[in-house]
Amino acid sequence: MKKFWWLLLILLALGSYAWIEFRGAQWLDEYNQEMGAQAEEFRQRGAALGATTDQQGCLDQTLEQFNECFGYECTVNHGQYLKACWSKSAPTEGFCDDTPAFRDKPTEDDKSWAKFYCIDRNIRDAGCRLLMRQKQYLCSNP
Repeated sequence: MKKFWWLLLILLALGSYAWIEFRGAQWLDEYNQEMGAQAEEFRQRGAALGATTDQQGCLDQTLEQFNECFGYECTVNHGQYLKACWSKSAPTEGFCDDTPAFRDKPTEDDKSWAKFYCIDRNIRDAGCRLLMRQKQYLCSNP
């Protein structure tokens, strides 16, 4: 009788694993398609704004919208929006003044610059700091 229960437990475990593997792969494909569609929508919206504003306008609008959402997806989507906006926007005189140079590994000064930029504008979340790294990158790679 003990062997029966062990065999049943093993079969249930294997069946569960197989179901999760199949469903997990399907879920991941669906998730990736959805995220790709969202990213494209944000790029299009960003480019449309960029055609009508300057670099500072792109940053201000992105951070304003970003402050109304939460999570990793929000940061990624607004990063796409910001890059697309900047690709079409007019330059803003002095936009890069006082912006630290981009480094692969930010220094404590870089982190403080981004942190206080966000705090001073009442933009919550560490994602704001990631968006500010994009400004550093843009200003370091004209």
